[in-house]
Amino acid sequence: MMERFPVSFVGAGPGDPELITVKGQRLLREADCLVYTGSLVPEVLLAGVTATVHNSAGLNLDEVMALVTTAWQQGQRVVRLHTGDPSIYGAINEQIARLMAAGIPFQVVPGVSSALATAAALGTELTLPEVSQTVIITRRAGRTPVPEKESLSSLASHGATMLILLSVGMIAEVVAELLSGGYQAETPAAVVEKVSWPEERILRGTLATIADQVREAGITKTAIIAVGEVLASCPPPVLSKLYDRHFAHGFRDAAQ
Repeated sequence: MMERFPVSFVGAGPGDPELITVKGQRLLREADCLVYTGSLVPEVLLAGVTATVHNSAGLNLDEVMALVTTAWQQGQRVVRLHTGDPSIYGAINEQIARLMAAGIPFQVVPGVSSALATAAALGTELTLPEVSQTVIITRRAGRTPVPEKESLSSLASHGATMLILLSVGMIAEVVAELLSGGYQAETPAAVVEKVSWPEERILRGTLATIADQVREAGITKTAIIAVGEVLASCPPPVLSKLYDRHFAHGFRDAAQ
C-alpha cells in the first residue's frame, strides 16, 4: 500500500533564510513537490531543494490545489510554502477546506511572522509594563474588506501597540484614521520595508511625520507600519515583575 504523508503548510519566515524553523527546513529538504509563494519567498530558500518546484504567484486557488492534490495522490511529500507565518494573512483556510473535503491530511508548521521580525528590527519589546500589554496586528480596508468594528479608528481607541500590514500604500489614510481614533500626533511610529531582507529599510518618526517620510522614501508595498509608545526612543523606565528582586515566584524567593 502506498505510504501517504500529510500536506505541510510551512511558514518561510519574513525573508532572512535563517529565520525558517528547523522543522520547516527539514520538510523543504524532504519534499517531492513544493508549491511556494514566489512573489515574497526569497529564492535562496530553495537552494538545495530537490523537489519539483511550482511558483504559485501567478496561479489561482483551483490551480494551486490541483498541483497539491495530484502530487499527494501520487504518494509525494507536498510542502505548501508561505511567507512569514501561514496563520497571518496566509489564506490557508480555503486551502485546508479543499483538503478536508478530499480527505487529505495536513499539518501547519509555524514561521516567524514579519510582524515579529519588525519588532526585532526596531530593537523593541512590543509589550512594556504600564505602557502597553496588548499588540494589535491588523490591516486597513482596501481591495480586501475589513469588518467595520475592526476599522483602524476603532482599534486606535485602545492606544495599544499596533502593527499594520498590507497598508503602507495608503499611509496617509492610515495616519488619518489612527489620529481620529485617539492616538496623538506625537505618538511614535515606524515603517519597516522588506524586514530581514538585505535591502531592509527603517523609517522612524511620529504620526505627524511618518506619512511624509514614507512618501519621500518611495515606499509603496512590502512594509509594516508600527505605532505605539513602546517605540519611544527612551521608553518609561518601568521594570517588569519577572526580574524584580522583591518579587517572589515559583523559582525564586523575594529578597528581604
